[in-house]
Amino acid sequence: MARSLWTGTISFGLVSVPVRMVSATESKELRFHFLDKRDLAPIGYDKVRRDSGEHVDNDEIVRGFEVEKGRYVPLEDEDLDRLDIELTKTIDICDFVDLEEIDPIYFRKAYYLLPQEGAEKPYRLLVRALEETGKVAIAKIVIRNKQHLAALRPWNGTLLLETMYYADEVRQPEKVDGKEGLRRPEVEMAKSLVENLSDSFDPEKYDDTYRKELLELLRAKAEGAPLPEPQAGEGGEVVDLMAALRESVEKTQKRGSRSRKRARKAS
Repeated sequence: MARSLWTGTISFGLVSVPVRMVSATESKELRFHFLDKRDLAPIGYDKVRRDSGEHVDNDEIVRGFEVEKGRYVPLEDEDLDRLDIELTKTIDICDFVDLEEIDPIYFRKAYYLLPQEGAEKPYRLLVRALEETGKVAIAKIVIRNKQHLAALRPWNGTLLLETMYYADEVRQPEKVDGKEGLRRPEVEMAKSLVENLSDSFDPEKYDDTYRKELLELLRAKAEGAPLPEPQAGEGGEVVDLMAALRESVEKTQKRGSRSRKRARKAS
């Protein structure tokens, strides 16, 4: 059984569902260590005072918040116990919305919510209600001393909670000023390219090729095998946009027709 990261209760209306939270994803990125280049001995991480450089033991370190420049207030575990237990142990559902209304930019990290012992029936009831209405629950939850906005939705018969950014945490992009207007033939050609490269989403067909190549390089280097020569990057600007679009469309026409055939068979 996966280790629970959080336990509490989903609350909507007068219904309460005791649940436990486990991580739904894991990072496969390669983690590197800092080494002494003289003999490749690992370099440790030492916690020191900023003013004197003096080492400080873990049991002498407390969390604190800078209320103003240079003035800190420590935060102890007993201080957290003074907070409203409902805030820290409840997933409080605020609204039910359509998933299509939420832009993906708001999503942060995914977790599975599983029923605690004896809560299987109300848990399945909530999953079923979300499945049949097509709605997503928008809720608030406190994880690691931070209140998150979150979306609850069914996924493979399980409740999935995805933490979200608040509106004021999403930065607005800079405006892109186009000096040259787009011509209709360019737009139509670009749309054709998108159509030719369109397919149904299958996560199994994508893998981390960079991580694989990096692992192979590291193993070869460890064994003293010859390493591949550095590849020169492709540079240069597209001089004739229309010509590049036309060539791309021609190269992808067969792929586009295959995708459309699969879509017709599936329907």
